[in-house]
Amino acid sequence: MTSWWEEQWEEHAVRMLVLWCPDWPVVAACSAAGVPADRPAAVFEANRVRACSATARGHGVRRGMRRREAQSRCPEIAVLDWDQGRDTRLFEPVAVAVEELVVGVEVVRPGVVAVPVSGAASYFGGETELVEPLVDHVSAVTGVECQVGIADGLFAAQLAAHREMVVERGRTADFLAPLRITELDQPDVDRAELVGLLRRLGLYTLGAFATLHERDVATRFGSAGRLAHRLSRGVDERPPDRRTPPPELAVVEEFDPALDRVDAAAFAARTAADKFHSGLSERGIACTVLRIEAFTEEEERVARTWRCGEPLTPQAVADRVRWQFEGWLHAAAGSRPTAGVVRLCLEPQETVTGSSLQLGLWQSGSEGDHGPEADSADRALVRVQGLLGPDAVCTAVFDGGRAPGERVRLVPWGERRVPAESVGAPWPGRLPAPSPATVFEQPPRASVTDSTGTELAVTARHRLTAAPCHVAVWDEPGRWVRMWAGPWPVGARWWDPHGKGALVRIQIVLSADMETSETALLLRWEASKSPQWLVEGVYD
Repeated sequence: MTSWWEEQWEEHAVRMLVLWCPDWPVVAACSAAGVPADRPAAVFEANRVRACSATARGHGVRRGMRRREAQSRCPEIAVLDWDQGRDTRLFEPVAVAVEELVVGVEVVRPGVVAVPVSGAASYFGGETELVEPLVDHVSAVTGVECQVGIADGLFAAQLAAHREMVVERGRTADFLAPLRITELDQPDVDRAELVGLLRRLGLYTLGAFATLHERDVATRFGSAGRLAHRLSRGVDERPPDRRTPPPELAVVEEFDPALDRVDAAAFAARTAADKFHSGLSERGIACTVLRIEAFTEEEERVARTWRCGEPLTPQAVADRVRWQFEGWLHAAAGSRPTAGVVRLCLEPQETVTGSSLQLGLWQSGSEGDHGPEADSADRALVRVQGLLGPDAVCTAVFDGGRAPGERVRLVPWGERRVPAESVGAPWPGRLPAPSPATVFEQPPRASVTDSTGTELAVTARHRLTAAPCHVAVWDEPGRWVRMWAGPWPVGARWWDPHGKGALVRIQIVLSADMETSETALLLRWEASKSPQWLVEGVYD
């Protein structure tokens, strides 16, 4: 039995053209780093493969694989960092090239643009006749390999682009049915957990998942499962009753002085995004298609439209504004604005109601917290940043590392809090818990002597020359050592002739006296050209 949504979808189906640049994060990273196109390469996020080249896949590298496993399968692989700003900046010329032939270009994510196909197809004489000139034009202008797909709805059109297909109108469900269930897990929407559960239940294709009743899917898998079920049936990710946003929902910000740096634009974007999201929330709606428009001091105008599969949170809006500014301000000469931006306009092109999406529309903050308390705290922190600067408010992120100072990284409020390294890695030489409460950015020098008053040193085998008995630090009178532990050696950059060489750490508890209580210190010995003891941290 055909559901009401499917009947509405068949009547209002939007034919979409998607132009896809395969492995775009890898293509952009290789271009920025000067890595040859034929070398195996992969982009890593949090020590896992986010994207890899076709050559790397030929060696067995796959998305989600740990870095160590990827390097064991392909030792010559180029290891590249994930940077969405770089991906967007280098993708802007591709979007401009598409816009030279067709109108209504929407950036889904760096590497993917979508266009309603009806107008362009009429001009070129048909959908099939549009594909070849578009691919040829983009390749000739940018030198980037691309593929085009056309189908009913954005999700199906993206999968059609992966296969370079034009799916006939009304045949989307037949096209999707034999495809693997893993196609639901897209780079811009993480459905890995849902896909894994469906596979364990024996649902290996989109067609098998589509045969389930929508009510049963919503009961068992919630709103995320219901959305994925719509996609597997060939129904668009959102119902067709989309609303035309009223003009007063647009947010306009004026800047004096003009913005000519990406970091300044990113900071301004967070304030504008918070105001933009608040206006939508008051009306009980959320934005799914955002238009970013900027005007310069020389009265130049640049604009780009972003489409998102899920409602845009304040952080998602700010991210897209920042990425777009990187694309505009770092474009090639002749394509970038010649003056700073004095006005920014955020305009919702498409909005949906909370009842039709059944998603958490009111998420706020950099970590997806929700509720009035989180919203209030978020606004307060943004105000403090407005007074003192973006680096004045930071939160800590746990990172991998051996030393206490390496395990915590401060991230300005509003930016992504993603660990740079694997926190759970072994890290040989790592100090045992607990960590010192205070870690010095510029460690003070200490004098450590043995029972004879001789300065303590460390041998080539990382052994202490004697037991520590007396420590003097901070230009204060020395104190006796009550107990100590260690040493913990770390072979840091032993191959670098200009490096610090081996590091050795010890923990020391200094005895109390009439004026001070016992003090616990973390000391570090650096085997550099002038070996010395440094106070790395103090324990409470």
